[in-house]
Amino acid sequence: MTPAPFGARLREAMDARGPLCVGIDPHASLLSAWGLADDVGGLETFTRTVVEALAGTVAVFKPQSAFFERFGSRGVAVLEKAVADLREAGALVVMDAKRGDIGSTMAAYAETFLHKDSPLFSDALTVSPYLGYGSLKPAVDLARESGAGLFVLALTSNPEGAEVQRAVREDGRTVGATVLAHLAEENAGETPMGSFGAVVGATLGDLSSFDLDVNGPLLAPGIGAQGATPADLPGVFGAAVRNVVPNVSRGVLRQGPDAAALRDAAQRYADEVRAAVGG
Repeated sequence: MTPAPFGARLREAMDARGPLCVGIDPHASLLSAWGLADDVGGLETFTRTVVEALAGTVAVFKPQSAFFERFGSRGVAVLEKAVADLREAGALVVMDAKRGDIGSTMAAYAETFLHKDSPLFSDALTVSPYLGYGSLKPAVDLARESGAGLFVLALTSNPEGAEVQRAVREDGRTVGATVLAHLAEENAGETPMGSFGAVVGATLGDLSSFDLDVNGPLLAPGIGAQGATPADLPGVFGAAVRNVVPNVSRGVLRQGPDAAALRDAAQRYADEVRAAVGG
């Protein structure tokens, strides 16, 4: 049976557990800070600690696939178990893989992360639209079929992104605004919100020149180590702030390996976000 659409499940999870997404980014420097080796054993210990500490209380997790893939098949096996354990505990998983291609290749990427029978099946997937938004159709179609969602790169926090995302098309609209418009079309009429969201950096300041009201979730990296705070969210996202999914990675993860410290940090961020957005 197809589950409820991702947008509906996301709204329910954030209302119940607090509006926070915790990134799982086991890069080498963080493994070292935890006193772990930069190998599969360290990766497994790190991931298991985060999952056991937070899976029952945090609404959304965003594993960064690259930090698992770099260890080959054994690293991917750790990721598969983490995805399964997180979802079993009632959390939603946004796989941060930023896939983007055309035709059968895009379809294969979609099947890897969005097919219900895949060992990496996730509630949502980050994707890149910069081969043309239409190239994402296989992922859009499979996400709808599976009750999953997408987060499409629109206005990212890295400085290099602006040369593409803020480039102006012949019709006078920026590329980023065009991506947002496509997402609004995907989500038209959905309640409480659609399942097709945008990645919009929390560090970008005033975005009032963009229509962020896509009736879908807005994944907002940049809180914590990158300099943004929960209090910044209303100024960045305006009326769309209710649908923001703020992502914190190092701000929580650097509190490990102590499980209680991880839980306290995640709860503190969730409380600060709730206070800032009025949720």
